[in-house]
Amino acid sequence: MNLLIIKSLHIISVVTWFAGLFYMPRLFVYFAEAEAKNPTEKKILQDQFKIMQRRLWYGITWPSAIAVLILGSALASQFWPLSQYPWLIVKLVFVSGLYGYHFFLGNIFKKQQTNIISFSPMALRVINEISTLFLVSIVFLVVLKNVLSMVYGLVGLLLFIALLMIGIKTYKNIREKNI
Repeated sequence: MNLLIIKSLHIISVVTWFAGLFYMPRLFVYFAEAEAKNPTEKKILQDQFKIMQRRLWYGITWPSAIAVLILGSALASQFWPLSQYPWLIVKLVFVSGLYGYHFFLGNIFKKQQTNIISFSPMALRVINEISTLFLVSIVFLVVLKNVLSMVYGLVGLLLFIALLMIGIKTYKNIREKNI
């Protein structure tokens, strides 16, 4: 198969995988927040969120993760020996971490499917930001092919996330005062 076609399919798979990794924690947040509703409303909401989670996890997130692994492996074979591409080695470390995050979300998914809530909505909001760190790190490495530039980008992202967390906390406080 043409290398450009493989690369295109890999990018599409990465985008759809990240769509799942971004949206799944939001569904976790909504599921956890439904716990505070009256019993009837809670059941209706949580049952619906479980359906949405299953469809996203098994219909988009997992198939995309598998496609990324297969297509990414095909692309990585073009970079032998890896020792000549330090940016790629670091990228593969981040990708391995991303798969770890995927499995971490899978554990939360399995628990919520059995009505177990292991994290607060606020903690789940923080967990939701982890995929952003991976995305920015990996994209900087692929585009710039420079580990130092990726570090600068990551520091900027961490500062942005800190501001975002302050904003989330402020919004939460305002929302609780209005209830």
